[in-house]
Amino acid sequence: MTASAVDVFVLPSSAPDDTGEIAALFDSGRLSPEDVVCILGKTEGNGCVNDFSRGLAATAYRQLLADRLGTSPSDVEDEVLLMMSGGTEGVMTPHVTVFARSGSEPSEPTEEKRLAAGVAHTEPIPPSEIGRIGQVERTKDAVEAAIADANIASNRDVAYVQVKCPLLTADQIADADGSGTPLCVSESIESMAYSRGASALGVGVATNEFDLAEVSDDTICSDRSYCSTVASTSSGSELAHSEVLVLGNSAMATSNYRIGNAVMEDALDVSAVENAVESAAGEFATDGIVNIFAKAQASSSGTIRGRRHVIHDDSDIPSTRHARSVVSSVIGAVTGDPLAYVSGGAEHQGPDGGGPVAALLSVE
Repeated sequence: MTASAVDVFVLPSSAPDDTGEIAALFDSGRLSPEDVVCILGKTEGNGCVNDFSRGLAATAYRQLLADRLGTSPSDVEDEVLLMMSGGTEGVMTPHVTVFARSGSEPSEPTEEKRLAAGVAHTEPIPPSEIGRIGQVERTKDAVEAAIADANIASNRDVAYVQVKCPLLTADQIADADGSGTPLCVSESIESMAYSRGASALGVGVATNEFDLAEVSDDTICSDRSYCSTVASTSSGSELAHSEVLVLGNSAMATSNYRIGNAVMEDALDVSAVENAVESAAGEFATDGIVNIFAKAQASSSGTIRGRRHVIHDDSDIPSTRHARSVVSSVIGAVTGDPLAYVSGGAEHQGPDGGGPVAALLSVE
């Protein structure tokens, strides 16, 4: 498919496997199952290795689409990205954002750039490449393919790149120990960060924020000077490959939406949220915010704006859960709406303690 008319539906959910809202859209004719290219969700699990809510949600949406399309769930998996991110701590509303594409692109570029969406995925990533330069390279190739799929002419028009990537499972780690295959880390929970970090570096290379030759295995989760301003990566055990959604603005798109972005310097950076909204609006008359997408992390220094925090000393709650709760609340205070997509763990995604933020607006 090529960039054309993109439609977006933001649907609150009552449970990870609640597909009632999208089913109602299908029944009403407002949305065709054939047009769905990505379902990006926030589910109310713990966001860690054992978060069953991600797989439960993906399975439910995959089966619904298979039923409506008269095909198999495996065929749906080949055609539609089902990207579920666990963790809706604090006031964050569990929801999915559905991206659909239909119609044909204009024969000539328009004067106004509108929202375009592109999708791609990698082949299954071998455990030995997860969290290493091999994953960086595979992600780079998939992001470049998704940018082309969106018909976005310039990397400057790329506002948000969502990557869902695999992690190292306990079985894979045990198999590697038995065969002597070296892995990036020996714990599943640690591999989540390395997979997110490698994916983010792949995005940065694909969008020309730095060169592939500048990074190596030693860079990943180590050298914080390398970071992407548009990457949002999330790892999980429910897939073995990586999936990529690119959102940006294109003169070859005819949607009723615009997307803009900024970078939060820390978890309290309200101005970045406002700047992302202003970036999306531009000179357009807007009908309101559709959704906000952000990455969140606790600063490694243990301080924020000169004040001490104890997030990394909490033995009960992982730091990613604290970060999601804080940043989603900050965004909600700006928008007046608790519904936002906030993903924890921002390795190589914005500066230490901050992260990219993107605003999707409806425009006239």
